[in-house]
Amino acid sequence: MASIFDKNDNNLIISRINALTPETQPLWGKMNVGQMLSHCQAPIDVAFGDAKLRSNFVFLLLGRIFKKKILAAPKFKKNSMTEPSFIRTDAYDFEKTKTELIARITRFADEGTACIKIDKHPFFGKMTFEEWDNLQWKHLNHHLKQFGV
Repeated sequence: MASIFDKNDNNLIISRINALTPETQPLWGKMNVGQMLSHCQAPIDVAFGDAKLRSNFVFLLLGRIFKKKILAAPKFKKNSMTEPSFIRTDAYDFEKTKTELIARITRFADEGTACIKIDKHPFFGKMTFEEWDNLQWKHLNHHLKQFGV
């Protein structure tokens, strides 16, 4: 599997983002391209410790049960459940939001695992850097495929 921490793999993701335009339409789902670019920043902000998610015992219990299944799957399923705070319905400036996402993705390659500031995912519990890598890569790849890049 590709790695968000690897500069070449990281550049591949960024080149796919750069292939998007404000007119790019989704192949499935409800988000437009600007919403998707903003949505993709949310789980990165959690990993960087810049956003906090509330969790509870039930979510942690379910998350730990599903963690291995999600991380072992080759890709995310279409129309999977979304953390409610990650849902985007507003209008976003395409260029600004694209630049913000690229800056976050670049940080993975520039800083390596040091950019991950939390070791306990709000739903999946304790996670290794490899698990964070897997989760971030799959999430970005999923949404870029959603928009055909």
